[in-house]
Amino acid sequence: MTPKTKGTALVVSSALLWSIGGTIARFLSVTDSWTIVFWRSLFAALFLLIFMLVNDGPKETAAMFRRMGWAGWAVAVCFAIASTSFVVAMGYTTIANILLIQAGVPLIAALLAWIFFREKVTTPTMLAIAAVIAGVGVMVSESFNGKVSPIGDGLAVVIAVVFAIATVISRHHSEVRMMPAVCLATTIAALFASTQLASFAVSKTDFGLLILFGAVNLGAGLAVFTMGVRLIPAAFAALLGTLEPALGPIWVWLVHGEVPSSRTIIGGAVVFVALFIHLFLEWRRQPEDHSEQVFTV
Repeated sequence: MTPKTKGTALVVSSALLWSIGGTIARFLSVTDSWTIVFWRSLFAALFLLIFMLVNDGPKETAAMFRRMGWAGWAVAVCFAIASTSFVVAMGYTTIANILLIQAGVPLIAALLAWIFFREKVTTPTMLAIAAVIAGVGVMVSESFNGKVSPIGDGLAVVIAVVFAIATVISRHHSEVRMMPAVCLATTIAALFASTQLASFAVSKTDFGLLILFGAVNLGAGLAVFTMGVRLIPAAFAALLGTLEPALGPIWVWLVHGEVPSSRTIIGGAVVFVALFIHLFLEWRRQPEDHSEQVFTV
């Protein structure tokens, strides 16, 4: 398996893990968003810390935190801002508005990677990004109200920008293992949520669901994303991440029986086809030398 194939598989896996979030959330009875953010972020942080302790040992885990430097701190702050801003944004604008703006993450990542690192982006990749943005636009078109919320939509733009920045930094500082950074990010998010929530109390059922929501959906998703994004170009990684909103309605339909609208199906199909064609073309043009570590999109 080439580094690019491995990175692609890991980032796709992160999108799969993140896409089950809506399915889990529909089982929760707790209504305070900040309570959900606190427990979800806490369990994600614990999962990531335990993962590092088991995989690398206590001494190496501590060393990784010390070695992550400015790049790790920047990624931690970016992910903490993104997770917190998402909750606040939902209070001012619709999920449709947020998803539509977040569909632009691959474009922002491609632009940042080109400006700061001169990372090439080919025409097929740009076409795939345009197709994905269009597909997500079709998916959310029924609930997209067209109204502009300075706070809500502004925060959605912030989410897209900081996620793109974190992706680009992780890619271009592949010598830094970002597992400590995302562990720190979830810790920061949990600490901030603890100052905003109405109550820490949740039912036993919700507690179990929040463990799944935090450890598997968020924690494991961040773990495999940070491992994969180091191996593939930033724009390509962000593009693969758009599988999340396309897959989300499928799991909700299969588990909760909520049949997606025709526009959701059409838009999701556009996203899947664009990504499938792009992945097929990328694999065809992979170098035969499996030791090659540097790739351009």
